[in-house]
Order: sequence, then C-alpha cells, then structure tokens
Amino acid sequence: MKAPTRAMVLAAGLGTRLRPLTDTRPKALVEVAGKTMLERTLLRLRSFGVEEVVVNAHHHADLLINYLNDQKNFGMQIEVSREEILLDTGGGLKQAAEFFLRSGSDAPFILHNVDVASAIDLAEMVAEHKASGALATLAVKPRSSSRQLLFDAEGDLVGRQTPVTTEWAREMIDPTPLAFCGIHVISPRIFALMEETGIFSIVPVYLRLAAAGERIAAYQTSAYWRDLGKLESVHQAEADLAAGMWD
Repeated sequence: MKAPTRAMVLAAGLGTRLRPLTDTRPKALVEVAGKTMLERTLLRLRSFGVEEVVVNAHHHADLLINYLNDQKNFGMQIEVSREEILLDTGGGLKQAAEFFLRSGSDAPFILHNVDVASAIDLAEMVAEHKASGALATLAVKPRSSSRQLLFDAEGDLVGRQTPVTTEWAREMIDPTPLAFCGIHVISPRIFALMEETGIFSIVPVYLRLAAAGERIAAYQTSAYWRDLGKLESVHQAEADLAAGMWD
C-alpha cells in the first residue's frame, strides 16, 4: 500500500550541533555522502508515493528556497512555510495547517524531521496507523535516549520521561519506554484539537490529547535509524550508507 500523498518536512531548526557547517546554511542543506539531508528526505518520501510536501524554513530560509527552485522541487509539489520566529514542532505544524486542510481530505499525512536517516517502512507505518484508528502514530525504537516516550501494553502513549521529570497522560506501573524517531503519521483532525498557539512542541499536545482519550500509538520498529544532528552522527551515517544499511 502507498503512503499518503502529503507530508511535512521539519527543516526550520538552527542546527547548532552541526556548527560550523550551519553557520552558513540551514541544516537541511548539510550533505550526507554527497546529497543534502533535504534531498534524501524528499526522495525517500517520494519513493513511498508522497507527491505534495510542505517544508518549514527559518534559518537561512532563502538558501533553502533557492535550492528547491534550482532542483525543480525534485519533481514534487513543494511549498515552503516560512517561520519568522522558530515555532517548534507543534507551532510549525499548526502554521502549515492550511496546506493539509484545503483539500478537505481526511487522509493521514507524514511529519518527518529532516535530520534523521532511516530505513523505516513508511507504507507499513501508514497502514498500521489507518488500521488502528489512532489520531497520531509515532515511530519509536528501544534505544538509549535521555528522553523516552512511555507506552502501555497496547502501544498507546501514556507519558514522557526526561532526566528531571515524568509527565503522564495516564499514570501506570511499568510502562514501556521507547525513544522517538522523529517520524509521525497524523490525521488532519488534529488541527481542530490544537488549543495551543505560538511556539510549542508537539509532544505535550500528544500527551494532552492522550489524557483526553485520543489514541496516540506507537509504531515500534527495528529498522535502521540514526539522528543526523551531530557531525559525528553524519559521518557514521555515511559509513552505514556505504555498508548498505540504509539508502
């Protein structure tokens, strides 16, 4: 089955952990083995049937816009949601709501960080999302991380744990901690449920909505995944690519 035809790529961040490369370019234009992170993300989405994409931009936004124009949008229909101030994941998504709502379609869409490399099967993830009836489905892995999402035995989000606090949507004993992979599948009806405004992260929205009875589901994967937020991670991803671990 194909993935939905729409997606958003989160590409507005400052990329501070990638300095000095991001002093003169957005992190989306940092190259991994000769291709920018943005190109790799867009081509991966396109390979799963995605045709329409909105990309948010802030840091060196003009360079990102010019790059997409030069590349003729990689044969896709791409719009840019320019953020004059960084709106974080939730605020950035809410600003782009019209992109997803204008067609009136209730088909889910993919929200994908630009700075991750993965071999996650997006078509399978979308299929599981549709079958579950969840409001949002989050790609997660059992891996070491300072921040863990907490799920119950059915794979529903119940909380979040950081080094200093645990936040609950529904407190329980022995939840399963899983690390988020920066890839979501979301129903457009989330926009009607977003009370938050301005600058805000999407995870507290998920926790609030889970507490209100909405299903925020785990898509647990063992597929290759790597955060590209640090230079050493980029170099490791390049070695992994050469070894055929992802493409």
